[in-house]
Amino acid sequence: MSHAPVISVRGEAVLEAPPEIARLSVHVRVQEGDRRTALDTLTANNRRCLDLLASYGDAVERIETGDVYITPLVKYRRREGDIRAYQGTVWTKATVTDFTVLGELVTRLADLERTSVDGPHWALRHDSPVHARAAEQAAHAAVDRARRYAAALGASLTDLIELADEGLTGRDDSSWMHSEVARGAYAGAAAAGSAEPDALDLSPQTQTVTAAVVARFHSTAPDLA
Repeated sequence: MSHAPVISVRGEAVLEAPPEIARLSVHVRVQEGDRRTALDTLTANNRRCLDLLASYGDAVERIETGDVYITPLVKYRRREGDIRAYQGTVWTKATVTDFTVLGELVTRLADLERTSVDGPHWALRHDSPVHARAAEQAAHAAVDRARRYAAALGASLTDLIELADEGLTGRDDSSWMHSEVARGAYAGAAAAGSAEPDALDLSPQTQTVTAAVVARFHSTAPDLA
């Protein structure tokens, strides 16, 4: 068992980068007195939403359907079978990569009948090289800090004992990295035949990525004289 002195440090890096994608949540809602009418209306309105998203081609990288539900609304909570209407919702998630069309897309979606839009939620991709750069810089910061500590004691580092993402060593449960995103909401219910709205002027929000590591090193004996 080694009795060499141990230096334990934390290294952190904070990087800023422009977002790579923007996510939109689109909810199409209907309410009709008849179940079949509600289903037909929901299907038609959802198709218009999907057609609009698809019309932007590669600018919309991904279109996914989330929750779908049709539910009866009763007149009185204590009386079974007394239904006054049927309510339906389809939730669609869209990932946009071309920010030059984003403002126009948001306003056109919000202008659809009985449709609401939540977003844009700016983000980096999970495999963005920004995350890797932050991790590398955090590791370099840990080594530099350990060297400074050793030098302050008249010692030098000899070998690495452990290097781990913060939170994986049992000493800290904070997140290794995170990114900040913007949130917003829009809603629309356009009248038939009305002119399309002007595009919103949207400014992508800078993303902040933080990476942190903990490291332990052996060092030579310090000069404490």
